[in-house]
Amino acid sequence: MKFFKSTLWAIALASIFTSCGGGVAPIVSTPIENIDTLPLKAAPLTENETKEWVAADLLTDTIPGMSVNKAYAELLSGRTGQTVIVGVIDSGVDIEHEDLKDVIWVNSKEIPGNGKDDDNNGYVDDIHGWNFLGDIVKENMEYVRYIKKLGPKFEGKSEASISATDRADYELYKKAVAEYEQEVAQANSVVTRYEQILSQVQPAHLAISAKLGKEDYTSKELAEIKNPTEAEQQQIGMLTQMLTFADTVPDVIEQLNGGIDYYKGRLSSHFNMEENFRMKNLGDNPDDFSSKYYGNGDVDGPDPKKEDAQHGTHVAGIIAAKRNNGVGMNGVANNVKIMVVRAVPDGDEYDKDIALAIRYAVDNGAKVINTSFGKYYSPHPEWVWDAIKYAAQKDVLIVNAAGNEGFDLDGVQVYPNDQKTGETSEVSDTFITIGALNYDYGSEMVASFSNYGKNNVDVFAPGVKIYSTTPLNTYEYLQGTSMAAPAVAGVAAMIRSYYPKLKAKEVKQILMNSGLTSNTPVILGGDSSNQSRFNTISKSGKMVNMYNALIMADKMSR
Repeated sequence: MKFFKSTLWAIALASIFTSCGGGVAPIVSTPIENIDTLPLKAAPLTENETKEWVAADLLTDTIPGMSVNKAYAELLSGRTGQTVIVGVIDSGVDIEHEDLKDVIWVNSKEIPGNGKDDDNNGYVDDIHGWNFLGDIVKENMEYVRYIKKLGPKFEGKSEASISATDRADYELYKKAVAEYEQEVAQANSVVTRYEQILSQVQPAHLAISAKLGKEDYTSKELAEIKNPTEAEQQQIGMLTQMLTFADTVPDVIEQLNGGIDYYKGRLSSHFNMEENFRMKNLGDNPDDFSSKYYGNGDVDGPDPKKEDAQHGTHVAGIIAAKRNNGVGMNGVANNVKIMVVRAVPDGDEYDKDIALAIRYAVDNGAKVINTSFGKYYSPHPEWVWDAIKYAAQKDVLIVNAAGNEGFDLDGVQVYPNDQKTGETSEVSDTFITIGALNYDYGSEMVASFSNYGKNNVDVFAPGVKIYSTTPLNTYEYLQGTSMAAPAVAGVAAMIRSYYPKLKAKEVKQILMNSGLTSNTPVILGGDSSNQSRFNTISKSGKMVNMYNALIMADKMSR
C-alpha cells in the first residue's frame, strides 16, 4: 500500500468529534556540523519556504531540509554529470505532466506502438517502463487475501483441532481475521460519524450563510451576529468549531464528504471478500512466479483522469521535476530519467509484481529504485528478497519508505525489507530505509506518523507537507515516508550522476554517514510521552544532507 498520509482534515475530524564527474577539481568545502546549538525557527514558514523546505539548509534557514540549493550553488555550479535512470515503482506516473515530460525515460530500443517486443526483453512496447497491474486500480489488503485463501480450511475450527503442521497458518489466519474485523468496524464507525456531522453542519451552514449573505464567513463574523435565537446560537457554536479545522465551512463539508468516500471506498475494495480484482482485470496468478510477462505499457494507468497515478506522479516530481524551468517546482536531482514501473494498486501490492518490477528496473538500466509502499503481511517475501539481492548484484540502490504507522520497526516487520524474520544480517547492502522529518526543527522534527527503529530504519529525510507534481499539470502537498524516500532517491541519483565510479553500497554509506545528527529528544508516533534522542532512532542517527553527501562522495571517489 502506498505510504503517504492524506492532508485531508476530515481524517482527523473523526477522533475530534468522538470527544466533540572525473577531471574536475576536488571539493574543498567544509561539511555542515554542530547543529544542536542552532536556534529554533521562531516564525511560521512562508508559502515559498513551505513549498521548498526540502531544499532548505538547516544552518541558514533553521529548517531541516537537505541543503539542496546550497549544494547546487556551492558545489555543482559549472559542472555536468552523467544521466542516471531512476526506477519509480509506484501507482503510475503522469508522463505528460508539464514538469515531468522532459525527464521521463524512453526505451530507445523499442519502437512505439508496433505491438512487437523489439528489444526482446519480454515486454511489448515498454516505451517508458511497464505496468504490471494492467487495468487494476483497486485491490484487497493482504490480510483479506489471507482470509479468502485460508478461510475454507480454518473457518469455524477450534485451536485444539489444528494439527502441528497447520499451526502457523492457523495463527496467521486468526491474526488476519482480527485485523479485518477491527478495520471494517472502524471504517463503518467513521462513515456513520461523518454522516452524522454532515447532517448537522449542512443545515446550520445553509441557515447562517443565508442570514449573512455569504458562504465564506469567518469566526469573527459569526461572533458578531446580533440577537441570535437559541437555535442560531447552537448553529453558531457548531460552525465556529468547524472553522478551527479549515478556512471555510464549505471546505469542511468537502473534506467530510471526501472522508466518507474514502472509507466507503475501503469497504468496497480493500475489505471486499467477494471480488477478485486481479483475475477480473489482469487474469494473472499471483502465486505462480513462472508467469512473468503480463500487464501492458500504459504506465500512467487506465484512468483517463489519472487519479490513480497521483502518488507516483508526486514521488517522481520530488526526485526529478525539471529544475529551473519556470514551471511548478524543482525536483531534487538533475540529470535524471524517470523509469515508470506501475505495480502498486489502491490496496496492498502483490509480492510477485514487486519482485518483477525490481528486476525489470534493474534489467533496463536503473541505477536507483524508489519503493514508496509497504504492507505488514507477505505470502512470498522470498521472491522480493531475491529481487533485492539481484539489484545488489547489479549495483543498484533501492531507496525504501519506512511506513506511516508510528511503529518501532525493531519490533514490527514491514515489507519490503532487507532482513528476514528472526535474522540480524541483511540480505543486501544496497537497500536503504527512510523515515520522515517534519519541517519544525526541535522536539517535533520527526513526523508524527513516521516509523522508526535503531536497526531497521537507516536515516531520515523531509516527509511532511511536501509540494510536488500531481496529474494533469497540477501540484499538491502530500506527506508520508513515501515523500521522504524519493527525496533521498534524488540525492542518491546526484551522487551516481557526478561520481559514477562509486558503487551502490558506497552511495548508501555516504547517505548514512554524511547526514546531520542531533542529540535533541524527539517525540515519536505523535505521543509526547514517547520520546528518544534523535540520534538513537535510526541506524545512522542522522538526517540526509545533499551538501555533505556530495563532499563525502568527492573524497571517496579519489
